[in-house]
Amino acid sequence: MSASASRTSPATLPSRRAVLAGTGAGVLAATVLPSAAARADGAQDGPPLGEYDVVVVGSGAAGMTAALTAARRGLSVLVVEKAPTFGGSAARSGAGIWLPNNSVILGAGVPDTPQKAATYLAAVVGPGVPADRQAAFLANGPRMLDFVMASSPLRFRFMEGYSDYYPDLPGGLANGRSIEPDQIDGHILGDELARLNPAYMPVPAGMVVFSQDYKWLNLAAVSAKGLAVSTECLARGTKAALRGEKPLTMGQALAAGLRAGLQRAGVPVWLNSPLVDLVQEGGAVTGVVVEKEGVRGTVRARRGVVVGSGGFEHNAAMRAQYQQQPIGTQWSVGAKENTGDGIRAGQRAGAALALMEDAWWGPSIPLPGEPYFCLAERTLPGGLIVNANGARFVNEAAPYSDVVHVMYEKDRGAAGSHIPAWLIVDQNYRNKYLFKDILPTLPFPDSWYQAGAAKKAWTWDALAGQIGVPAAALRATLGRFNAQAWNGDDADFHRGDTAYDHYYTDPNVHPNSCLAPVWVPPFYAFRIVPGDLGTKGGIVTDARARALRPDGTVIPGLYAAGNASAAVMGHSYAGAGSTIGPAMTFGYVAANAIADA
Repeated sequence: MSASASRTSPATLPSRRAVLAGTGAGVLAATVLPSAAARADGAQDGPPLGEYDVVVVGSGAAGMTAALTAARRGLSVLVVEKAPTFGGSAARSGAGIWLPNNSVILGAGVPDTPQKAATYLAAVVGPGVPADRQAAFLANGPRMLDFVMASSPLRFRFMEGYSDYYPDLPGGLANGRSIEPDQIDGHILGDELARLNPAYMPVPAGMVVFSQDYKWLNLAAVSAKGLAVSTECLARGTKAALRGEKPLTMGQALAAGLRAGLQRAGVPVWLNSPLVDLVQEGGAVTGVVVEKEGVRGTVRARRGVVVGSGGFEHNAAMRAQYQQQPIGTQWSVGAKENTGDGIRAGQRAGAALALMEDAWWGPSIPLPGEPYFCLAERTLPGGLIVNANGARFVNEAAPYSDVVHVMYEKDRGAAGSHIPAWLIVDQNYRNKYLFKDILPTLPFPDSWYQAGAAKKAWTWDALAGQIGVPAAALRATLGRFNAQAWNGDDADFHRGDTAYDHYYTDPNVHPNSCLAPVWVPPFYAFRIVPGDLGTKGGIVTDARARALRPDGTVIPGLYAAGNASAAVMGHSYAGAGSTIGPAMTFGYVAANAIADA
């Protein structure tokens, strides 16, 4: 799959029909329904709960960066958070951050330049994302990072070798531009540490693991470097224990570091305080209605409100309204509280919405309890993905968002043909590589089989029967795939043609580290569905993170960042951290725009 074929044109402002059906209906409700009309006129909804210069909705990466920036600019700030924990989806994540030309990567010798970055981003996102928004992200990202390091205990590491997702496009870097948080001692938060949103996948006990380490931990059984990295992770954990620390990395470190910055700046964070609505006076947003400890009241915002409340991945009604079926809230690994509250409030206040049909997709296995977002598992040699006809249909090692875009695009022609799909591996693969957190050679949990997420058989035909695909077709697919794997050339889907394809692979496999035959029984199949890290559609904003109406005019006092806003990445994904990098940057931009107004 070529980079150009894998991307669709980014969404622009909604059509007139979409405005009348969606945004227009929200505006009508806000001006006609009595309760909404009262808020629009500035009337109190419940008792006053306080007054600040800035109210930030959401305590994820976007919200906490915005709050920290506003506070350091001398403004009084309040953060309101729906969940009983802080950190949102960012705390659950690997916390890769894609920020071209930042001081960390330049200090590591990355040959980035503003021109390279601008050329690459424009090639990735296409013309549907306004050039001034792209420029604002690229210009403010490095400034934001330096500000965060100066205003919090956060420090960052270059994720060397984690390629841009389209390194062959003009300006792309095969060695990558992504960074991640360095290790932090959670004890800096004191009692607040207990309110940190837990990680999606906890780090193994006794170890300190960075996001970049997982590439090698997958290979610990077959690679000297993998074993060395595993040993280093254990040594870091031992050292931290001897120092009496609570070591945090990845999203846990990012959320804890930002929260520590807010503590130092004296910014209150109200947990268990969901947004009910925005307050407007004369067309300007002047506050929020929240429920604090079960009491509904109004908080006035003298200078502005920043919506950083995340996407709508756990709102079944919104997903059904805006996104293609089949879709499932249970397939998302985003924070469970992300139900689109801020997006809907912005819509009622008159904001345009865009990119609502899209998400930060990734092929996922619907395991019992929680889905598993596949990264290395579909890329390592010795596996392939097939559709309901038993045929391959995509480069399995392509950027995860692209794989799901292809699943949906091809499913439109014949519903059920590509969703679910099946990842097939053999025992040779299982003997070598970590799968999720299951060590090589160890059996998969019975619950995986009982839930229908995994299948096992001793022949190709028997496996075909278990997953409901034609046996003859699966035999033909595996025969052709194996022949190409032996030769190291995937003529059908070009797996292994780019540096990105080779990131989560086995360098001991030749001639193509992405490809190995599937031939040693027993064989395994894993159900693949369109999971996501969160949705990427929301409030349309300008280069200053100001919310825009469908006619392009600014809604005074309303700003948005992160997954509550329409992504600057459009329908694409530039590199690891293309969610968090822009989220933090536009949180920073929003707060500075408020302070400068």
